[in-house]
Amino acid sequence: MLVMEPGDGPGWMEAVVLEVVREIWRRALSTQPDPSAAVVATTALAALALVLAPATWRFTRLLVTITHEGAHAVVAVAVGRRLRGIRLHSDTSGLTVSQGRATGPGMVAMLAAGYLGPAVVGLGAAALLIAGHALAVLWLVVALLGLMVLQIRNFYGFAVVVFCGGATAATSWHLSAPIQAAIAYLLTWVLLIAAPKPVLELIRRRRRRTTHSDTDKLGRLTTVPGSVWAGLFLAANFAGLALGVVLLLPALVELLQAVGVRLLD
Repeated sequence: MLVMEPGDGPGWMEAVVLEVVREIWRRALSTQPDPSAAVVATTALAALALVLAPATWRFTRLLVTITHEGAHAVVAVAVGRRLRGIRLHSDTSGLTVSQGRATGPGMVAMLAAGYLGPAVVGLGAAALLIAGHALAVLWLVVALLGLMVLQIRNFYGFAVVVFCGGATAATSWHLSAPIQAAIAYLLTWVLLIAAPKPVLELIRRRRRRTTHSDTDKLGRLTTVPGSVWAGLFLAANFAGLALGVVLLLPALVELLQAVGVRLLD
């Protein structure tokens, strides 16, 4: 039987926590074998289905919203604003509140970050994947969600972030390397493929002359109309998707090039 002195408890707990952190760090820095092109293509098709199917888009869009609001929060802190909280709602909308100057480059950067966030995060994940760090992608998701949960200010948002973080942590700790890699690719594809869709939805809503979107606020802060901001975001997100395909599916790019050459001949 283990007998612990009164002063031994905290030291024992600290040792366990430190060992867990070391193991997570070791796993995150380790490299995993690249999955086959078939696995990469299959996860891309699965992500496309999750984004395009109305039945699944509601859940997939929540992932995009988390990334959108997280991007607002990260840039707000980076430009010196004080983060006041994040809310995620059951209709897949979100809100990030920060305190600081109501005008200026910092405010513009924070507002612009939201609709660019999913594509930027997706490309960052793609860079890690092609370097063989699929597990690092998953652990970074856990770390970012862990930081985000500290700023959540409503119960629904708290439950969603905790669930997503817990599920990703369990995947990173317990499942086999091939499944971990497939899930990392799936998450990356979802972000890249889904990034343009909220912008398209925004453009449709703008026809009803809404005045509270990020692009409307950017239009009031700058000399660039909100519709132009929406177009820039859409172009940037499609460019991010194209670059993601080039990075993750070079075989597909080569195939399309070969088909194009044959058609021209």
